[in-house]
Amino acid sequence: MRAPRPCSVCGAAGAAKYRCPRCAAAYCSVPCCRTHKERCTPEPKQERERSLSPSPADSPWSVEDILTEDDEQDRVPLQKLKLLGESEELRGLLRNPHLRQLLLTVDQAEDKSSLMKKYMQEPLFVEFADCCLRIVEPPEKENILPE
Repeated sequence: MRAPRPCSVCGAAGAAKYRCPRCAAAYCSVPCCRTHKERCTPEPKQERERSLSPSPADSPWSVEDILTEDDEQDRVPLQKLKLLGESEELRGLLRNPHLRQLLLTVDQAEDKSSLMKKYMQEPLFVEFADCCLRIVEPPEKENILPE
């Protein structure tokens, strides 16, 4: 996998994980995204293509716009994501108010990565993460012992 690019806004080396859907400029964070959006001037051809094929919800952002080619290997297909919504085990875990608060805190955090590392020490959060992984990446049958 290729190393992350420098942020086009703040210049942080190797920090850019995201790209602008209009001009493909790399940036590293929400504040840099906001700054970039204020001064973004897309290529006319890209803007024309975008107006010809709007996204389903007419949203200016889509997963395809955010993911780079290198990130594509980490993308979970939509049919597997739908399995998350159908899981009774996952629904049961999400009934826990403590887990919901943890997830809300992660969602609202600026530094999600370090918070995730901290929460991966919480047994309830680990149980939730493991449940999600079992659904989207079921264990291969060859690793299961015969009965």
